[in-house]
Amino acid sequence: MTSPPQVPTVRGPVAVDDLGTVLMHEHVFVLSEELRQSIPENWDEQLRMDDAVTRLTTLAETGVSTIVDPTVIGLGRDVRRVAAVNARVDLNIIVATGLYTLADVPDYFRYHGPGTLLGGPESMTDLFVRELTEGIAGTGIKAAFLKCAIEDELTPGVERVMRAVAQAHLRTGAPITVHTSAHAQTGLTAQEILHSEGVDLGAVVIGHSGDTSDPDYLHRLIDNGSYLGMDRFGLDLLLPTDQRVATVATLARQGLAERMVLSHDASCHIDWFPPGVREQIAPNWHYTHLHDHVLPALLQAGVTQAQLDTMLVDNPRRYFSPAKS
Repeated sequence: MTSPPQVPTVRGPVAVDDLGTVLMHEHVFVLSEELRQSIPENWDEQLRMDDAVTRLTTLAETGVSTIVDPTVIGLGRDVRRVAAVNARVDLNIIVATGLYTLADVPDYFRYHGPGTLLGGPESMTDLFVRELTEGIAGTGIKAAFLKCAIEDELTPGVERVMRAVAQAHLRTGAPITVHTSAHAQTGLTAQEILHSEGVDLGAVVIGHSGDTSDPDYLHRLIDNGSYLGMDRFGLDLLLPTDQRVATVATLARQGLAERMVLSHDASCHIDWFPPGVREQIAPNWHYTHLHDHVLPALLQAGVTQAQLDTMLVDNPRRYFSPAKS
């Protein structure tokens, strides 16, 4: 009898059948790491660690078993810090490899790789593959998926990262999540680039698709084969919760629950905002908003419990299961 596939997590491999309820796009820490080191008075390590443990413990108490953390290079990723938090919380944390940029690649990659001053193979792809197969930064903690980003336009740097991610996917089979702008409809651009590299779009989550209620755009993404990341519940300043709920409910009524995953894109700490501002401008942008408010609203809107299980349990399990040849 064949054993179920396993997915790497911060605490080690877990069978995909044991992932339980999964939030598919949550961060632990999002930091401007060089600035954090340069302005030490803005960072209290013990305070932030304890706060993260409290927030993640509260999340686990809702019944969530796993979070998928797409914090990569460019977002202050430090898997050692995440592992120290995870050692105090009974929660699976799945981490990513990739690079977050909305414009240019880091200077190192500007001078290394095809078409650059120093030439050579695409070192980004080699790095991503190593983090998927050997571990991140010498920790032995393996990434389980790939992350790239595109906002309003496809810059040369964004395209290069996306193609490097695609090649790492082809070499390893690891699935992909893309940060996109729903308003600029750049999920379609991401699909075009990834598909041109040979990626099966069924292995791709088009992140932040829930920032729009445009049915034409969302159906085009689904028709191309990808999952919709309905993953910013609580960011009401981008799209109010009632519209996000109505959009998911409509798609579920159309039989498309199998093409959606749910989340908040929240974090324990993000240093993009001064203290207190995040809570002021987005008071619902936290880990338990989905279970406290969104899931009851979806049920009231006609989404069935079976469909919620599909979006929170079955789809993540399928996403992290290697494609059968």
